Amino acid sequence: MDDLEHCLLFLFIIWDRSLDFHALCALYAVTDVALVTSLRDGMNLVSYEYVACQGSKKGVLILSEFAGAAQSLGAGAILVNPWNITEVADSIKHALTMTSDEREKRHRHNYAHVTTHTAQDWAETFVCELNDTVAEALMRTRQVPPDLPSRTAIQQYLQSKNRLLILGFNSTLTEPVESSGRRGGDQIKEMELKLHPDLKGPLRALCEDESTTVIVLSGSDRSVLDENFGEFNLWLAAEHGMFLRPTDGEWMTTMPEHLNMDWVDSVKHVFEYFTERTPRSHFEHRETSFVWNYKYADVEFGRLQARDMLQHLWTGPISNAAVDVVQGSRSVEVRSVGVTKGAAIDRILGEIVHSKSMVTPIDYVLCIGHFLGKDEDIYVFFDPEYPSEPKVKPDGASVSVDRRQNGRPSNGRSNSRNSQARTQKPQVAPPPPERSSSSSDHSTA
Repeated sequence: MDDLEHCLLFLFIIWDRSLDFHALCALYAVTDVALVTSLRDGMNLVSYEYVACQGSKKGVLILSEFAGAAQSLGAGAILVNPWNITEVADSIKHALTMTSDEREKRHRHNYAHVTTHTAQDWAETFVCELNDTVAEALMRTRQVPPDLPSRTAIQQYLQSKNRLLILGFNSTLTEPVESSGRRGGDQIKEMELKLHPDLKGPLRALCEDESTTVIVLSGSDRSVLDENFGEFNLWLAAEHGMFLRPTDGEWMTTMPEHLNMDWVDSVKHVFEYFTERTPRSHFEHRETSFVWNYKYADVEFGRLQARDMLQHLWTGPISNAAVDVVQGSRSVEVRSVGVTKGAAIDRILGEIVHSKSMVTPIDYVLCIGHFLGKDEDIYVFFDPEYPSEPKVKPDGASVSVDRRQNGRPSNGRSNSRNSQARTQKPQVAPPPPERSSSSSDHSTA
């Protein structure tokens, strides 16, 4: 009898059948504890129905952390891992022995959420946000640069005496990569930048023309440009113009003497961290910058990783560093502050004019590139005003139409990568050309 006194008798009633609506509501209302141990679940309406039917009883909800409702009812419910039997048992005991004050607080929190987040409320919020999105879209005006008038550009090229051609490299002179049905293309092949074989002949002809000076301006490092353009008689500008190589000389640096590069090691650590955790991403370690590329990674996951990377950078390695963060469509670049192609072209032109001892002014400039928005100031350098759009008179002569908008070019202030070109006839003579002396027909593409 002594042993029997310590035995407890529990009565379990298992109903493996459906109940009608009224019977189910009545069962919800008289229940002290609702136990939901879903292993895989979506929203789980049972937990919402239980909370809605609880009135004065204020029952306790034990909810699986794998259920979708755990995101919204987790504050008032007791969350458990269904695979942990001990945790589930302890939660049941805690729910049955819980004080009335705690039960009321938990129930009040969940009941407020269930009664306010209704289907009607969701529909109204969805429609409201949809209308706001449409209104914002109507306020935006897509700024598309006008096409390059090829006929005018060729005509001015033939009439000029001293030409300057500034060409980008990646996506401008590179060899196209055939995807051959593979999702996202050939990543390994595209990472190896190669000059398009069909462009070697025309490029060599331009370089051999004594009246034409060709510059390849790229963000790539010196070794990549040497490998692709070592045989050509042209100027090379690596890492956005931080390094310059004349046609028949050695590499020189345009880097400021007191450029602070203390941030390099810490930024490299962050880039390595996210590269390891983002499949099919990679980063380039250049001499003056880092570039993390997630073009071939999953789109949504890559964007989330890029956002987290920026937060790590801004709150850590570059919080007090003199650097710029440049975001591309699927890339993040950290470079020294003020390093842009537009800032570099001023120094490059000075070196070119001094090296070639120019007598004839530069009367034609053509700039073609697939640059990041940060580097599109190179176009503003040659054209401070909005580019004019040539129109043809009945007699065949061309005229310029000045199209300005708030005093700013419309093609250079976005983070998207735009392929653009401009032709211009600045009257540039030694010493190094001045921006204010340029005037002629311009175009952009």
